[in-house]
Amino acid sequence: MKKNRSTAIAAGVFFIIAAVAAIVSLILYNPILHDADYILNGAENSTQIKWGAFFEIITAFAVIGTAVTLFPVLKKYNESMAVATVTFRLLEATIIIIGIMSLLTILTLQQHPGEISANSAAYLVNAKLLVALHDWTFLFGPNIVLGPSTFITGYLLYRSGLVPDFISVLGMVAGPLVSASGVMVMFGMYPQVSVLGALTCLPVFLYEMSLAVWLLAKGFKQEEKINEPKVDLQFYANALGLKRPHL
Repeated sequence: MKKNRSTAIAAGVFFIIAAVAAIVSLILYNPILHDADYILNGAENSTQIKWGAFFEIITAFAVIGTAVTLFPVLKKYNESMAVATVTFRLLEATIIIIGIMSLLTILTLQQHPGEISANSAAYLVNAKLLVALHDWTFLFGPNIVLGPSTFITGYLLYRSGLVPDFISVLGMVAGPLVSASGVMVMFGMYPQVSVLGALTCLPVFLYEMSLAVWLLAKGFKQEEKINEPKVDLQFYANALGLKRPHL
């Protein structure tokens, strides 16, 4: 019981760290993401961008931490699905790291001001390509890839009864929604940074924060047996006049 409590606290802390660090890094990245001529304007914001990269690295590590800490608990209910949550979280973290390196590469290019002045057009194109790469990683990591791990974790929490049903059901809804939103953004149906984009990402944020708060405050509920499904299938079989075959 004490071990489960420690696991719950660790998972809750990782969820909160991941969310806070992601928001801070996005704020710190503002100059390089929204100034099309950033590479031509010197390196006055390079320290700020490096701090943004630092916080995004924390985000990637915390994302992995959420899955690793929950794995020993979830694997008791379905080990294959628990492994899948860790795999998707590792993939999400890998995509985040690729985005970090793309922006840090722009800072490396800025260390050659003479070459930038002589070949400003080429450097500007390269910088825009690297920012575009980060934008795609921002779409695939926290949106498309996040969805499956969120859904599976919510499903296993629902089957186990370790947290209130409203939290786990919210996860099962939020996961497919955030992935579908990412796909729609990819096909140009609406921008990722928009009101609609924010609304489709809000459920997954609420799920992670409500789960984190519950784990920190209450921990896991007493484990329920899952040998029998929550829905009594035999009841429906009887209602339809179906009988089990005699062996």
